[in-house]
Parts: sequence; structure tokens; C-alpha cells
Amino acid sequence: MKTSIKSLLAVLCAGFIAVAAQAESAPKVLVIDLAKIYDGHYKTEEQNAKLKTDQQKAEDDLQKLNTEGNVLVKAFNDLKEQLNNPALSADGKVKAQKDLEEKGQEIQRKQAEVNSFRANVQRSLQQRINNFKQFLLEEINKSAVEIAKKKGATLLFDKSGPSLIGVPSLVYFDASYDITEEVAKEVNKDRPAGSVAAPAAAAPAAAAAKPASAEAPSVSFPSAKK
Repeated sequence: MKTSIKSLLAVLCAGFIAVAAQAESAPKVLVIDLAKIYDGHYKTEEQNAKLKTDQQKAEDDLQKLNTEGNVLVKAFNDLKEQLNNPALSADGKVKAQKDLEEKGQEIQRKQAEVNSFRANVQRSLQQRINNFKQFLLEEINKSAVEIAKKKGATLLFDKSGPSLIGVPSLVYFDASYDITEEVAKEVNKDRPAGSVAAPAAAAPAAAAAKPASAEAPSVSFPSAKK
């Protein structure tokens, strides 16, 4: 009888141990919206302001090149009218034709300058955006992981990232597992005084302030047809 009771207790203890082990190994999942934190970060706001200033300067420089191009095109058209003047002497026509060809080549060089400038600006802005995004996301991830570990999490999902089929990677989650606001508060604790605070409302990431575009300012260059 005692042997049977001992055996039963042994089975029960083994069962309790197995349940406890299973409970300990069960993953604890937390959720975060990295896009929302990134968009609302004070460093993102500062970076966007810098990019906007630099983009405006690039637009001004490009407009200056465009104005120079207009001057060349006007001179080109004046030479065409001069060349078509019936009162112009033979020598005058030869000179006007030479000047016209040289002006056309100057316009082509100016067009190449504009295209090169636009491409360089676009490449530079995009590189700056990519470098900043990588730097800041690494910083946010570090804080997110620290907070998740303090909460005993074994998994942390980003609900803002798309899956392979192009839909949100998280269909449902308990709101109590969302640590977005806590991480956002942590990464913005060093926000400089006077800096514009991020909106408190839980707006979708897509509706947040968009960063300055990496697209170079586009100004159509005048054409000159012979």
C-alpha cells in the first residue's frame, strides 16, 4: 500500500515538474510599433529639419542653374533670328552660324551640369536618410530589447513591419503586451528643452510627420531647337 502511495506521489510530482517546466519554457511575447517610435523621435524631427533646409538650398542652386540656362537659350534664339536675316552678309552668316553652334554646345554642357547636380543631390540626400535611419533604429532597438528583457519577454514583434504577403505581420495582440509608448518615452528622455514634442495620440505611423524626401528638386531645363 505504501509502495502504491509512493508511486502515485512520484507520478504526481513528475507531472507537476513537467507542467512547471512547460510553464517556464512558454514564451512571453511583447509587441512594439517601431515606425511610430521612429517617426516621433526628437532626433528624427531634428534630422528632418536639417534635410528640409539642405533641400531648399539645393532647390535654390538648381533654380540658379535653370536661370543661367534660360539666358543661354535666349542668346541661342537671338542668333537664330540673326542668321535668318536676309540682309546679313555672307561673312556675317558664317560667323552667326559658328556662334549658334557654339551656343548650342554651351547649352548642352549646362544641361549636363544640371543633370549631374540633380543626381548628386538625390544620391547625397538618400544616403544621409539611410545612414540616419540605420543609426536611430539601432538605438531604438537597444532600448526596446532592454525594456523587453526587464518585462521577462522572450519574443518581441514589430507590428509596423509588413510580412512577405504585404499585410501586417501581426493580426491580433493583447494591448497590454504593447510596449511602444514605454520605449518611446525611454528613447526621448533626453529630448532638448524647447524641442517640439511628438503627438500623444496613437496615430497610425503612415499619418505621422513624413521625413524630408530624398528626391532632388526637379526643374525642367529649357530646350533649344535649331
